[in-house]
Amino acid sequence: MASSFEQMRANVGKLLRGIDRYNPENLATLERYVETQVKENAYDLEANLAILKLYQFNPAYFQVTVTSQILLKALTNLPHTDFTLCKCMIDQTHEERPIRQILYLGNLLETCHFQSFWSSLEENREFIDGITGFEDSVRKFICHVVGITYQNIEHRLLAEMLGDPLDTQVKVWMSKYGWTENEEGQIFIFNQEESVKPKNIVEKIDFESVSSIMATSQ
Repeated sequence: MASSFEQMRANVGKLLRGIDRYNPENLATLERYVETQVKENAYDLEANLAILKLYQFNPAYFQVTVTSQILLKALTNLPHTDFTLCKCMIDQTHEERPIRQILYLGNLLETCHFQSFWSSLEENREFIDGITGFEDSVRKFICHVVGITYQNIEHRLLAEMLGDPLDTQVKVWMSKYGWTENEEGQIFIFNQEESVKPKNIVEKIDFESVSSIMATSQ
């Protein structure tokens, strides 16, 4: 049986085709679609951008809660640029609480200030109430950054970057990415040098090309 998200996705896809994409009468349906994304840990960037565009065209219809949910869902899709796309479509006059704080949280994540992000999130946990899978999606992004940045990292530092969860949670993420830990608490991430693969570049120049160059140089 199809989920509520899949059922709505088909209907929303039809709404986003043609001129109906900019019909404010469709906002109620699109806003319910955001609620479904939030509850079912699903995501549809195109539909969410359509909502923000409709808010631009129709400021009176602007909804702080829906916009906040869209921004938070965009953060769950880092390192893709969804969050930047969304925040660029929000008028500065609407950057009140909680949108202002969510933009700040996004900036902390994008600039890899992970410990500060978790501290700030702890002070504003009501923002993510009902956002299914938000924290795990953020931890997935953090692990991505760790994986392309570190060869080795201290267990304590990794735990702090992941929001200082229980050691069992840290070990779950280590297992997911194949990271190993030695007796000194150093976690082996990846040998970055092994990922650098030399590539031979072969340039092919035929005789006709050379002869024409020689002819013009005389």
